[in-house]
Amino acid sequence: MRGQPSGAPARPGPDPARVDGPDLAHHGDAEVGEGLVDLAVNVRRAPLPPWLAAPIAATLTDLARYPDPTPARAAVAARHGRTPDEVLLTAGAAEGFVLLAQALRGVRRPVVVHPQFTEPEAALRAAGHPVERVLLDPADDFRLDPARVPADADLVMVGNPTNPTSVLHPADTLAALARPGRVLVVDEAFADTTRGPGHPGEPESLAGRRDLPGLLVIRSLTKTWGLAGLRVGYLLGEPDLLARLAAVQPLWAVSTPALAAAAACATPVAVEAERAIAGQLAADREHLVARLADLPGVRVVGPPASAFVLIHRPGAAALRAALRERGWAVRRGDTFPGLGPDWLRIAVRDRATTDAFIGILGEILEA
Repeated sequence: MRGQPSGAPARPGPDPARVDGPDLAHHGDAEVGEGLVDLAVNVRRAPLPPWLAAPIAATLTDLARYPDPTPARAAVAARHGRTPDEVLLTAGAAEGFVLLAQALRGVRRPVVVHPQFTEPEAALRAAGHPVERVLLDPADDFRLDPARVPADADLVMVGNPTNPTSVLHPADTLAALARPGRVLVVDEAFADTTRGPGHPGEPESLAGRRDLPGLLVIRSLTKTWGLAGLRVGYLLGEPDLLARLAAVQPLWAVSTPALAAAAACATPVAVEAERAIAGQLAADREHLVARLADLPGVRVVGPPASAFVLIHRPGAAALRAALRERGWAVRRGDTFPGLGPDWLRIAVRDRATTDAFIGILGEILEA
């Protein structure tokens, strides 16, 4: 089935993610394959540090006990300067979109700001919500103008930094979207990959904001720590709103190993390591952008701020196919609303991998 990795189970019945254009069910993992260098998936691949691997491994001797989220919820709350009732742990950040779509069935005008991760819209459609899209302008590097969002939208979903554009919207711009009677969902799955000059933390993150009505921040531990297979993330927001989402969440949705990971990744040691990784990522990203700038006809959306960059080049669909033939997987852009076949997303890797990739890409473009 298109949009599914080989061997993945198909969704039963008509797929609401395929309604109205792009295939919202297509994700980067469908691009990779045996023998391909993976520049399609934005998950960092590195051995787990001992302070993370050990707590996860320790849980494997006590799996007969049902998961208890209390310690992990307290640890995550402390990291973000919140109370435990302002945290809801989830089986990956993607579960949060499903919970929102199921719990907020009374919303009248849900709006999704695109291009962005497609699961928010797919989850809304699967739950029967009509979805209105706000498509940002590629000529303006997909910057967000709050005036573009309808004033009467009572659910607004936006990514920051945004996948696939790597655009980091100013916190003040996002905060301008918050208002009474509206749920503002900010997907910060990649916030821990960002780093600003002279900024020790995560620039433009709203994770610690408690003054914005209806704000819900979605976070993931998948990207920096390479935990996609463990499925762990969390939501931050007002207790009453989180209680509505928790009411539709399955019992014991987050496994004991995932809870151990959540607690470990919230410690000061983890945050310090995360900031160092973000610094190295920024240097590797600058190198990738500089090398891409040397190629004819390649435009990089910028300035990119996360673990990937978005490029535009006429004929990118054929370029992607040629790269696959040479052993390289990149993410197609045409499955994102607001993009098309002339867009590709490229993951940031180490400089040696980037240089090898640019060499192959340059050869293809010159052929």
